Amino acid sequence: MLHDTAMIPLIMHFNDTVMSTQGSGNPDDGDTSVVVETKPKTKRPPLYKVLLLNDDYTPMEFVVHVLERFFGLNHAQSFEIMLTVHKKGVAVVGVFSHEVAETKVGQVMDFARRHQHPLQCTMEKE
Repeated sequence: MLHDTAMIPLIMHFNDTVMSTQGSGNPDDGDTSVVVETKPKTKRPPLYKVLLLNDDYTPMEFVVHVLERFFGLNHAQSFEIMLTVHKKGVAVVGVFSHEVAETKVGQVMDFARRHQHPLQCTMEKE
């Protein structure tokens, strides 16, 4: 029982400290402080469209290969996008974060240059 009574002064001291930091404890003293815990809202990063542009020199098969290799599309999807580029002059290949879009544009442009094709790939904010 001596153990239990030894802790009472510590608990009372803690309560006294809490009361002294929060005001008088009297509900009529005008203290209307409210502690509100808020969660910071994180904003989603802007997204960027990666575009392929048509030219008169890059073979259609090369464009299909680029779409399969760098954008993970299957052959049918790649062929469809290649036809859109061919007919409309431009097509959105995918939508990514800035870093991913920038990387994909660089990869496509480097690959096209290495294979001596003038294929153009760009990005723009969505």
